[in-house]
Amino acid sequence: MRLHGMRARALVGWNLRRLRVGKGLSQEALGLIAECEPSYIGRIERGRENTTIETLEALADVLGTHLSEFFVVPEPGAAKPASLRPGRKAKDS
Repeated sequence: MRLHGMRARALVGWNLRRLRVGKGLSQEALGLIAECEPSYIGRIERGRENTTIETLEALADVLGTHLSEFFVVPEPGAAKPASLRPGRKAKDS
């Protein structure tokens, strides 16, 4: 299925990255909290994984959002969701 030129897996991945980065979470942190492998999170974000609704529900819970947020179609020409900036991990004082 294509939504404005994006396949459904790519759309879910786009939104997962958007939501994760918006919360300031690395793939590793999200995976730890949601009990998913960080590499699996990465594959979802790259549109290479056909994930389950159950996994999306767990990710939505961790991200504090509704499942429907994974299916929000970006505006035409929208930039790819940003990466977390280097040095994102808190340092001990």
